[in-house]
Amino acid sequence: MTQAHGPADAAPATVHGHAPTGFIRKYVFSLDHKVIGIQYYFLALTAVCIGMILSLAMRIHMVWPDASIPFFGAIKPEQYLTLMTMHGTIMVFFVLTTAPQSGFGNYFLPIQIGAPDMAFPTLNMLSFWTTFLSFAVMISAFFVAGGAPLSGWTNYPTLSAIPMAGPGEGLGEDLWLISIALFCVASMMGALNFITTTLDLRAKGMTLMRMPLTCWSWFITAILGLLAFGVLLAGGILLLMDRNLGTSFFVPGGLVVSGVPVQHSGGSPLLWQHLFWFFGHPEVYIAILPGMGVASQLLSTFSRKPIFGYRAMVYAMMAIGILGFMVWGHHMFMSGMSPYSAFAFSFMTMAIGVPSAIKTFNWLGTMWKGKIRFTVPMLFAIGFVSLFVSGGLSGPFLAQPAIDIPLHDTYFVVAHFHLIMGVAAIFGIFAATYYWFPKMYGRMMNDALGKIHFVMTFVGAYCIFMPMHYLGMAGNPRRYSQFTEVKYLAPLIPIHKFITYAAIITVSAQLLFLFNFFWSMKKGKKAAQNPWEATTLEWTTATPPPHDNFGGVTPVVYHGAYEYSVPGAEKDYIMQTDPTPVPAH
Repeated sequence: MTQAHGPADAAPATVHGHAPTGFIRKYVFSLDHKVIGIQYYFLALTAVCIGMILSLAMRIHMVWPDASIPFFGAIKPEQYLTLMTMHGTIMVFFVLTTAPQSGFGNYFLPIQIGAPDMAFPTLNMLSFWTTFLSFAVMISAFFVAGGAPLSGWTNYPTLSAIPMAGPGEGLGEDLWLISIALFCVASMMGALNFITTTLDLRAKGMTLMRMPLTCWSWFITAILGLLAFGVLLAGGILLLMDRNLGTSFFVPGGLVVSGVPVQHSGGSPLLWQHLFWFFGHPEVYIAILPGMGVASQLLSTFSRKPIFGYRAMVYAMMAIGILGFMVWGHHMFMSGMSPYSAFAFSFMTMAIGVPSAIKTFNWLGTMWKGKIRFTVPMLFAIGFVSLFVSGGLSGPFLAQPAIDIPLHDTYFVVAHFHLIMGVAAIFGIFAATYYWFPKMYGRMMNDALGKIHFVMTFVGAYCIFMPMHYLGMAGNPRRYSQFTEVKYLAPLIPIHKFITYAAIITVSAQLLFLFNFFWSMKKGKKAAQNPWEATTLEWTTATPPPHDNFGGVTPVVYHGAYEYSVPGAEKDYIMQTDPTPVPAH
């Protein structure tokens, strides 16, 4: 295994002296990875509140199509598609990509590997502010003439490529593309920083195979982001050129819109689908891999057992990362691809289930016969595993072209990707929040409120998304703004009402979390130095951590990250920095 570089190698590049005292340098344009991580987290928190409001407006409209909703009024079909487009875009990019990787990864990766900061602090600051600018541009699309685009979060041409194609397909669509291009640039800057930090700034003794699985998940996610976002950036630039410079990358010849011939020829809408989904499927793992790392960390910590099969977990994450680039075609079975291509993508999609299954069985093996502590972080980690498995079980159905074709445009797909990518990833974010809140703010979040929040969110998530599988099998199409005019869907409207009531209750439960989070910042019980009795490096430094993380004393690592319940040891855990030899297991 490659030896980690010593702290002396990295000191000139990363240490920037004493903490800045000016407000602007300390809290706004900060170079401190911890402040930047918190900035990312609050950006994602703002985004998820907007995304939830949009989803709630959609659900209410679907069940009561004539209702006048506060701030939205009576929603028309084209406005519904706008809400759907912006909900999906905001949640995928500014919540599921931003919070687990850029938020918690920025804050805790350097501390968990014993580094004083990220490798490139200025680039780190730039990546956040570019993401912030991207978010501002995206939200501005609501307020321009014509409004936000209605081409879906996948932004398929030719609808998205022709400005006169419909409402929102003018300036709003251009702003959407500019926002996504900025987000891609920011994500690639962040990815370079994560990769360099992990490879070059590890403390003495912190070999790759002693890193916590959280660090492995952030590292592999950064590699995926570096490779995937570049493809989406290229596609976005080409689509902007089609819209504004008269090129024809994605627009075929012979189109007539509202009686007006479109002056394009020779483009292929399928080219955009290939470029988008070559990014889009790795994006699923960009969202979920950090949650896998957090779940692994917490299941080991609160089961008081070493992680079951540490190396197998690392190699499984690597395999997921590699195979994630080979399965994008399963999003395109409807496109008329060759059956031979469809078979290849189907086979690879089934193959990617193997490393996911390895991880799941290893999580169960970690908990098996453990001394489980049902803390709030542990509950959300178990919830993550449950939702990941439940969402994943519908994947093999959609991996078969013969089954996917009738199910593709139905609520079955909505249920699948919301469970495995959306709600599971958000449970990972909640688990990380409750677990690391004491380290970040020096106080504990309220335990009773946390458990009520978990139960309402866990039960609510299943009540919302499990019935959608039945809707899909009954042929309920997705992306329709209402179903009251379609006779064969009339028996399904009570299920939609049930889902809507569940969504209202589940969204309301998040108010408990917000109250708990902000109240605990100032009024929560003071946290102990190591409240969870964990072994990793972030629990060896002060709470909250000082500017350079370890007060100028670089830690030396002697053990792996999961030395729990070691036979013959004095306590039931051994810190990574404890020089005491580990007794044989």
